[in-house]
Amino acid sequence: MDDLDQKLLAALAADSSTSTSRLARRFKVARSTVQARIERMETTGIIAGYTVKLGNVALARRIKATVLVNVEPRETAGVVQRLRAMPEVEVAHTTTGRSDLILQVAADTTTGLDEVLDRVGMVAGVRGLESLIHLTTKFDRAV
Repeated sequence: MDDLDQKLLAALAADSSTSTSRLARRFKVARSTVQARIERMETTGIIAGYTVKLGNVALARRIKATVLVNVEPRETAGVVQRLRAMPEVEVAHTTTGRSDLILQVAADTTTGLDEVLDRVGMVAGVRGLESLIHLTTKFDRAV
């Protein structure tokens, strides 16, 4: 990836609905160049897709938590498979350190979040968990 690819990727990460014409004007290149670069990044897997990023109004209605999960030895794959079936579990990362998995979960109410945490804790292979409720987002650079 060269400098133009990185600029295009950053611009699309900020607003994926930006037209190729607008990107071409912004970066002073031909629209066909922008289109070809985007298509190449899609084909090679650099761009995996486009999505909607919820605004603060929608996010304010969701209560999120980071959950640190300890898993029984050799049970991670099964635990991850069962967690994948829970729509409230938005993200799951394996990790090093005192926890085996880091989850991001979301619910509409504190009661709903409590129920999700109970379900995660009951998954076969989960030894224990610790939850950290998100209060406010000061910034988010996630692409």
